[in-house]
Amino acid sequence: MGVKQAIKSLDAFPRAEDHLLQKTQSGAVVSIIGLVIMAILFLHELRYYLTTYTFHQMAVNLKRGETLPIHINMTFPSLPCDVLSVDAIDMSGKHEVDLDINMWKLRLNGEGHIIGTEYLSDLVEKEHTAHKHDGDHQEDSENKIHLHGFNQDTETVIKKLKQALANGEGCRVYGVLDVQRVAGNFHISVHGLNIFVAQMIVPTEYRYLSKEVLPTNQFSVTEYYSTANDRTWPAVYFLYDLSPITVTIREERRSFLHFITRLCAGLGGTFALTGLSNSFYHSSCNLKKKDEK
Repeated sequence: MGVKQAIKSLDAFPRAEDHLLQKTQSGAVVSIIGLVIMAILFLHELRYYLTTYTFHQMAVNLKRGETLPIHINMTFPSLPCDVLSVDAIDMSGKHEVDLDINMWKLRLNGEGHIIGTEYLSDLVEKEHTAHKHDGDHQEDSENKIHLHGFNQDTETVIKKLKQALANGEGCRVYGVLDVQRVAGNFHISVHGLNIFVAQMIVPTEYRYLSKEVLPTNQFSVTEYYSTANDRTWPAVYFLYDLSPITVTIREERRSFLHFITRLCAGLGGTFALTGLSNSFYHSSCNLKKKDEK
């Protein structure tokens, strides 16, 4: 018996006899309020547990030999397609002039409607080829005949260009430009201004809970422009530089133990607070009754 009594003395939740318990209207109101608060806290904690969060980690970029796809979609409302070219150069020494791989241009009328589609071609390249043939003109008659035909083509292009300018034609350039992952730039000819857009690119990977990996990039942009003059070619320049640091964004879910801990703390605290509120209310009522007597 002594052992049982000792164990009972450790009971932290003693219960009163049923005939000593009294149910009151105020206690019912406090209980209902407490249950509503508990239900709200439970739903909030459940939503918090089911919601994922992201963890950011930075490391040195060790990838080599990969290319960076740049998607281009630009519209020049007052520039005909015949004088447009896309050129690219990077720090490795790679220089590509008048790119036409995976690049398209759409001829637009003065109202912006499409009137023609073709691969990117450039009058400058044709003129360059014409000068090359002009240097070979004095060597043999065959080149002379070829040059004569090419000059006619050039005149045709010039007439076509003048007609496009008179009609107020524009051009939309779009496509994908694959460049090496080193600092460089690409530019597109434009009328009247030199526009410079500098971009700092940060390689980024997004890792989902499903183990799927999405390679992407973050970037910051700085833009400025200058008025073109006789010594400069009007163009839009896109200067880009890649950060040596790569960012990994990992999607994670909170642990179930963390959810249970927060849930017990919230529900237990609410239960204790409602009990204290009910006790305080009854104590105040009892003191008021004693004062009245």
